[in-house]
Amino acid sequence: QVQLVESGGGLVQAGGSLRLSCAASGRTFSSYIMTWFRQAPGKEREFVAGIIWSTGYTFYADSVKGRFTISRDNAKNTIYLQMSGLKPEDTAVYYCAAKRGLVVVGSRSSRSYDYWGQGTQVTVSS
Repeated sequence: QVQLVESGGGLVQAGGSLRLSCAASGRTFSSYIMTWFRQAPGKEREFVAGIIWSTGYTFYADSVKGRFTISRDNAKNTIYLQMSGLKPEDTAVYYCAAKRGLVVVGSRSSRSYDYWGQGTQVTVSS
């Protein structure tokens, strides 16, 4: 059974930084794509960043490119999202997601993911 557990959310001022973690267990994730999505109140869940576990290839939403960095630690089976230059519009619940596959095409859609964490709240004050 795949389990994804996020941590690291909190309250930060605009311009600040946070690092989110997603501890993954239950499988060998070498053939998985891991992503971060977020959902603000009243809005749809949106793609933030993704990584192909085996190759380390990363891809980002335009809204976070240059400010956020996704990475993985193979030894700890953990995915990270380093967020800097945070803006009030980054306020949302951030979710870690996983699916089998090695192809980025279609990987920005939440519908294609089989496994989800419980989410962690990020609040950016102005």
